[in-house]
Amino acid sequence: MTVLAAVLAAALSRAEIIERFKSPPITKVEGLVQVFADCPADMRMEFQAPIAGFAADVCRSLYGAMRQKPRRFAEPGIVLHVGDIRTNTAEVVVRESTRADGSRFTRIYLLAPGYADLARLRVAVARAFLLAVKGESVDDAAAERAIRNANPALKVDFEYAEIDRWMKGEAVEGDDEEMLRLCRSVLVPGIARQSDVLRFASRLFLYPQTYDRPFCGKYLSCDFAQALELAGGDPFVRFAALAKSSQIVLFGGGRGDELYEAAKAYSEFLLEVARWKKPKEELRDMLEAADIKLNVAMESARKREEGTNL
Repeated sequence: MTVLAAVLAAALSRAEIIERFKSPPITKVEGLVQVFADCPADMRMEFQAPIAGFAADVCRSLYGAMRQKPRRFAEPGIVLHVGDIRTNTAEVVVRESTRADGSRFTRIYLLAPGYADLARLRVAVARAFLLAVKGESVDDAAAERAIRNANPALKVDFEYAEIDRWMKGEAVEGDDEEMLRLCRSVLVPGIARQSDVLRFASRLFLYPQTYDRPFCGKYLSCDFAQALELAGGDPFVRFAALAKSSQIVLFGGGRGDELYEAAKAYSEFLLEVARWKKPKEELRDMLEAADIKLNVAMESARKREEGTNL
């Protein structure tokens, strides 16, 4: 043992000696993020840098969504502590604090870094970012919205999930008008998901112009196959087919070639129903051809989402 080490051993407690030999913190994003490794060397090497990179990526994406360049922080606004627990606790402990100069910052403790809940950590970092950069103390829901707005892929996934929940009658963040707008929107240009195809298929019905004038005096709606049986006896079925023929192309547009081809086929079928010139058997063949195209669109979406060409 050197003389210096002997002096340290005599003058310092065991905890103080360990503190002296810890690695320095990793600082990221112009001083906004600082990550301490309160753990043994092997855990420090495995987790400190990746966690610092994770937090930095979240912050940079949030800066990007705000269209701001990172500003310099003399004192960190987000202080992460990498703990030393090796068992499977996913806990992420968050503590908001205020310095003597009034600046706000957040300490985030990952007790067991190998098992930390990354979704929870992402939200905690986003909340800490908004507190440090914008001075806003927000809840988890607001932080999650900020994360989605900063990441187009996450935003699209969330919007698809919200639409699906709304169509099932479950509570969602937006109101009915907003959900209808999302249903009409092209969330991923040039690509149809299975849920897009299903929503398109849910529109393959005709409805009377007014509730008090049902088709043939008794039908408040009809699918396209039923329309073939009703159109000859009720001109309002043909009028509804004409109106739907232009709408259906809009519903299928922008979501890939397969769905657009199906939409065009249904539109051509509806135009012929409105004209009521072709034999019914020929119209039935047109409808069957359109149904086949819709099945192709669904199968293509399924393969894309499952990542298979089987």
